[in-house]
Order: sequence, then structure tokens, then C-alpha cells
Amino acid sequence: MNSILYWNEVALEANRVSHTNGKQEQTGPTLSSRALAMVHLAMYDAYAGVINNIATHPMYQAGAGIAPAGASYQAAVAAAAHFMLGKLFPSQKSFFDGKYQQAGLTGNGLIEGRDYGVKLAGLLWEERKSDPDASDLGYSSFNDRGRHRPDPDNPKQGYHAPFYGKNSKCFSSDRYELDAPPQPGTASYTQALKEVKGKGIAPELMGTLPAGISKRKVDETIIGIYWGYDGAVGLGTPPRLYNQIVREVSIKKNDGKPEEEAEASDVRLFALVNVAMADAGILAWEQKYKHDFWRPVLGIREHDPSMGPGAAVGDDDILNDTDPEWLPFGAPSTNAMNKPQEHSSAYPCQQISGSNGIPKNFTPPFPAYPSGHATFGAAALHMTRMFYEIDAENTTPDTLFDDMTFVSEEMNGVNTDNKGTIRPRHVRKFSGGLWQMIEENGRSRVYLGVHWIFDAFAVDEDGNPDFTQNIGGVPLGLNIAKSIYGKGGGKGPVKA
Repeated sequence: MNSILYWNEVALEANRVSHTNGKQEQTGPTLSSRALAMVHLAMYDAYAGVINNIATHPMYQAGAGIAPAGASYQAAVAAAAHFMLGKLFPSQKSFFDGKYQQAGLTGNGLIEGRDYGVKLAGLLWEERKSDPDASDLGYSSFNDRGRHRPDPDNPKQGYHAPFYGKNSKCFSSDRYELDAPPQPGTASYTQALKEVKGKGIAPELMGTLPAGISKRKVDETIIGIYWGYDGAVGLGTPPRLYNQIVREVSIKKNDGKPEEEAEASDVRLFALVNVAMADAGILAWEQKYKHDFWRPVLGIREHDPSMGPGAAVGDDDILNDTDPEWLPFGAPSTNAMNKPQEHSSAYPCQQISGSNGIPKNFTPPFPAYPSGHATFGAAALHMTRMFYEIDAENTTPDTLFDDMTFVSEEMNGVNTDNKGTIRPRHVRKFSGGLWQMIEENGRSRVYLGVHWIFDAFAVDEDGNPDFTQNIGGVPLGLNIAKSIYGKGGGKGPVKA
């Protein structure tokens, strides 16, 4: 049994359950990415301290000390994961206890390994247990034109983690500042507005689009839903999805290798990937609340300067790109109809229903720029690309997903849309590898109508990505991955 993949699966299940059982433990993209990083860092250090080979696995907690001679690394990894999961998700302790027993640890050094794993995880927990939470207590929005306010279709949604990014210490990455997004009135902004107005509109409003606006195609609808994982009941958050993808790449790469060799590789890979996402959660949210940029649902409804609470001028000739009744396709409220009694009210606001009692798809409760999806996806998947020896500056298709397919749980033939209808199962291939995923994941949010394209990356006049500009979540995620990977020479995460 590969102990790293085993406990990674347990951690991903904890993420899924935490967004289903109503206990409000580590919910939302920020806290769930932090939780997964803490579990994998605890596992990494427990492993590194047992094998004691600084050349291949330098410890993250450099002063923690090595394990006693003869300690079992699998016992240390299991104990570290079990300890950290119990601290992060206390309501699921019985589940973790059961998985610890099912791990079937045998051999010598079990007690020494267990005690060492608990020690290492405890040190990390003490260091990070006082990190900021996702509360919006004390935060208020602004009425200025172009700034984020709650979704008008869900005005009581609140704000997710307004203080988290600014007040959190990175795990490993340097801190990065993005340039400001294109502003209303510029050509880039107008191009982005026209795109999301047609590609991201609610299906029932598609017929209201004027001539000249390109409508969402079937491929784009599928892409939007496929990459969702918006804290959904039974699914969890995007960091869970990206871990699922990395697992498939790891299994392919380790095929035929001895178990110990696979574990030595995976303990590094999953620590790097999850630390990158934890820092993506910190830095994306820092930038979100710095730029405080409005979502398309406000930008389109209030496009004319005479519209909105911050309007300072009157007008009787409204700009044609304005649509005061525009609504997005929305982040998918998957399974909300079928399991409302289990739904966590912490994040997202899927419990909001229309007058017909059907849960609404929604616009996430935080500013648009940069996209969290784009930042998480780029950080995790580019880290994986570098780990498997793709150059850090390479932004072209790769072969890491050749002869492979992936089924998103948003479209697995089991989970349901917001009306309770089972979505069809969709087997998706990625001929462009993980780079195709990075781009597609970023664009997916436009097709749901919850992001502008520049929230993911700048584009040229033809809509192609322009990575020469320091704009959007993909460049931010790439920089985070490169920073973390470079500091540790690809061996493992180093403290910020």
C-alpha cells in the first residue's frame, strides 16, 4: 500500500464530507487548501525525519529533530496524518480512527514511528493553529463603481475571508503583487464584458442576447460545470479536484516502481502541490481584497455610469452593453436539492432558493480579481509539471496526460444539478496535458458567468492568452509554484 496516496485519499474525503455534514470545518477554498497543506506537510516531515536524508528530503521544520533509529516511516506518516486530520476536522475523528486501523501497519519500529509522527504534526499544528479564519466580521463593502458587492440575486451572502490573505503568513512562497485588472471603459474590459455577457448568461435568458454577442456553446457549458467544485455538497472545493488529477498523474508515473520508491516520490509531490495551493489561497485572497473588483453580475447590470449605488451622473441614453436584468449561469449548486438537510451554511451560499424552492446557482462571495480557481489550478498543476521535469518557463502543451482520461465528479452520472436532475457522465481527455487543464480551468469561470477572462489571464485581440502581462490568477499561480519549487530545488517545500 502506498501510504502517501492512502492518507491523501483520506484527506480528500475529509474535504468532501466537511462541505456536506454541516459542521463548518475547514470550508471554502481558503481554509480547505490550508488544511490539505498542513496534512501533507505533517506527512512529509514525518517521512523526512525518519529516512534522514537531507539530500533528497530536507525537512520543512528544520529544527524538529530526526526520528529514533529503527522508526517506521509508514507509522510516522500515518500518525502525523491522523493527528493533523483530527485537529482540523474533529467531527470526523471516528472516520480517521477507522482508516488508521485499516492501514494495517506491521513490522518493526511502529511505536517509535507513531510517537515521532505525532510529535512532528503537533509542532506544525502549534505553529499554524492561530492562522486567520475566513470570517467577515468587521468587514463592509463599498458602493464605488467597479468594486465588489454581494450578488444581487443573493444579497445576504456575505464575504468569504476578507482578512485571510493579508494577515496570513505564506507556507513557502514569496509574496506576489498583480497589476490592476482592465478598468471599465478600456478596450480590454469591453472585450471581456462582451464575452462573459454571452458566454456566461443564465440559460433561460439566452434569448435576450442582442445580435453580435457570441452565445455559450455546448463544449463551453460542459467546461464550466466540469471544473466547478464550488464547495458543493458531496464534492468539496477545487483543491480536492486538483489533487484528484495529480493522483492520476502520479499513479501513471509510478507504474511498475517499487512501493518505497513511489512513496519517496509522492511524499514530495503532494507536499509541494498542496503547499502551493495553500499559498495560492493566501495570495489570491490578498489580491482579491486589494483590488476589490466587481463580478460580471454587477458589471453588466450596472455598466452604464448612471447605474448602481455609486452612480454620480444621470443618463437617458443607456450604453447598449448594459443589461439591468442579466444573470449568470452561476457556480453550480450541485446536490443542493437532494441533500439540503446536510448542507453546510458556512460556504458557499447554496442554501439560497428561489420562489419555486429550487436552490440557485450562485456568484461566489468574494471579489472577482484574480480568479481563485485559476490561481489554485495553475499553482498545483504547474508544480506537477515542474516535478516531472517540464521547464518552469514552459507554457505550452505537455504529454503528462497522454492516453489518460478524467471524470469530474460534477459530471459523473451520479451527482445532480440544482434542480435535482442527474448530470450525465462525461469522460474527458486532455490532449494538451496539464497545460490544457490550466488554461481550460481558468476559462471555465467565464462560461459560468462568475468571472471576467482577465481574472484568469490577459488576452490579445483574438482572445489568446497573453502571459507577458502580470494579470490574472494563472500568472499568480505559476509564480507561486516556481517560487516554492525553486527554493527547495524541487526536493520539498521550504519555509517562507
